[in-house]
Amino acid sequence: MSAPVQEVDATLVAERLTSALDAEQVCVEAIVLEDYSHDYGHVADPQVPLAVVFARDATDVQQVVLLAGELGFSVIARGAGTGVSGGVHATRNSVVLSLERMDAILEIRAEDETAVVQPGVINSDLNDAVAVHGLMYAPDPASHKISTIGGNIATNAGGLRCAKYGVTRDSVLALDVVLADGRLIHVGRNTFKGVAGYDLTSLFVGSEGTLGIVVAATLRLRYLSADQRSIVALFPDLEGAAAGVLAIGKARVQPAITEMLDSGTMQVLDSIHGTHLTDRGGAMLLIRTDGYGAAIEEEVIRKVLTELGAEVSASGDATAAELIEMRRNSRGDEQDDEFRAGEDIAVPRSQLVGYIHTLHEIADRHQVWVRVVCHAGDGNLHPTFWIDPREGQAGMKRLEAALDESVRAALDAGGTITGEHGVGQYKRRWLTWELEPDVLDLQYRIRGLLDPQGLLNPGKGI
Repeated sequence: MSAPVQEVDATLVAERLTSALDAEQVCVEAIVLEDYSHDYGHVADPQVPLAVVFARDATDVQQVVLLAGELGFSVIARGAGTGVSGGVHATRNSVVLSLERMDAILEIRAEDETAVVQPGVINSDLNDAVAVHGLMYAPDPASHKISTIGGNIATNAGGLRCAKYGVTRDSVLALDVVLADGRLIHVGRNTFKGVAGYDLTSLFVGSEGTLGIVVAATLRLRYLSADQRSIVALFPDLEGAAAGVLAIGKARVQPAITEMLDSGTMQVLDSIHGTHLTDRGGAMLLIRTDGYGAAIEEEVIRKVLTELGAEVSASGDATAAELIEMRRNSRGDEQDDEFRAGEDIAVPRSQLVGYIHTLHEIADRHQVWVRVVCHAGDGNLHPTFWIDPREGQAGMKRLEAALDESVRAALDAGGTITGEHGVGQYKRRWLTWELEPDVLDLQYRIRGLLDPQGLLNPGKGI
């Protein structure tokens, strides 16, 4: 879906928005427009919005959407802007609709193990609120301290605990959504089970604000384990660490967290935190078990990895827990050079060893460097290719070629172009590589049915 083609009178848009809402909710200051014009993703065609609107409730969202239909501007719903795929980049004739002030936790139903929240609630704030009830909200992207639940829903975000507890879609029971025609609908239910009608809730999760704007969510909570055991295992190389992941699976143990870091990522941790990880190995697994079987699972994992030749931390080693928290709170931005390109592809776990070997072959062939951090428990890799900035645009062409080849290789291995970051603007060039024409056509038709004018987040996702 493309942005509306007609030019829109920016002054008229601002006047009508200010008339429909409170004046302090509408901003047209240049510095604000620039700040809200993009997320952390690559910007190929920089644009600034006509205005930024700060919604306070669902009615505000409806007012903006109705004006969009009348005046012809598009609406880009935005949370904290922490995405990395260009999912909230401004497009021509657009208004950015910020949901960050809709940040109320409306209900915590401890006995039902559910919570109802507005989209602007910060992920970690929800976890702090439900922890007193012995509960947690399982999806925990690395941006959990700054990203919003609405943004997590938009991209079907994942995180460290995904392999055991699932991604965002697995924790969303119901949604309140404003459609492109201004209607407010409720989809889903309060129960964990329910098959009445099509699963529209799952359709909206991961749709990147292209089908409707989420204004409230009913979320499933999980038990917060009192016993958590953390393990660090250091291997000579990344292939050995990947083999360790498969060995844990063959032992029929399901850790809550299994993160894999290569030597380049370990060097970054060393430089930031003063650790000496690279002196002890070329790759690392960070593992956490939880629940009443945490100690038993820990012992099985330590035995399996030791037999593979890994240097495994002692039980109760505080460093292991500290390293997991370092990884949990690192979005990876600090390890990215100016001239770099990275992605969040996923492959079947059985393909991890071969795919990681392929990544290094690709890097060698294109004369670029590569480092890899991986949610190894579910095969979601974040490879980053980079070059010396002094190479300039000539090096960037090799970089992009390496990235394209790595995506092709992931698909050849039975994987996907994005595990948790979304398609946004940046990954649309690969979408036809993964989805067959008939499937793409069906998805275009679904989007056209819900948003026939193409007003909601044009140029993103499908």
